[in-house]
Amino acid sequence: MPKVQSIESGAGGARSGRSRRVVSTLAEINVVPLVDVMLVLLIIFMVTAPMMQRGFDVNLPTATRSQPISEERVFITVPLSFRRDHVVQIDDKPIHVEILNEKVRQLMQDRPNRQVFLRGDGSITMQELLDVMDKLKEGGVEKVGIVAKLPGER
Repeated sequence: MPKVQSIESGAGGARSGRSRRVVSTLAEINVVPLVDVMLVLLIIFMVTAPMMQRGFDVNLPTATRSQPISEERVFITVPLSFRRDHVVQIDDKPIHVEILNEKVRQLMQDRPNRQVFLRGDGSITMQELLDVMDKLKEGGVEKVGIVAKLPGER
C-alpha cells in the first residue's frame, strides 16, 4: 500500500498550504529462500521415492531351460505370505484369492488368448499353487504358465 507523506512549505513553520506526495515502496518477492526450500523438498522426494516402490519379495525357483515371453503378459504372483493372508498379486495389485476368479474374468474379457503366467515363491507348496490355478481356471483362463528363473539369474 503506498505511503502518503505531507510536505510543509513556507518559512518559520507557517503553513500556508499543504501538498501531498505519494511515495510508493518497492515490493518484491525474495525468491532465494523459495528456491532453497524447493531444492530441499526435491532432494527429500528423490531420496524417499525409491523406498515407496516396494512390492512382495518372491524367491522364484530355478529352471535350466526356459523360453522368453514375447507378448503382453498378465502375471499372478503368489508370495510366501499367501499361507497366512491368502493374498496374491495381479501384476502389482494385491487381490484376495476368493475374488481372484472374478478379477481374472474381467481382465480376460477382451483378450484373444486367455493365458496368464504364475509366479510362485520357491517355498510355496504345490497344493497352494494348484488352488490358485483352480481359481484362475474358474475365471476363464485357458493356459497357465509357470515362471521360473535361470540358475544364474537373480
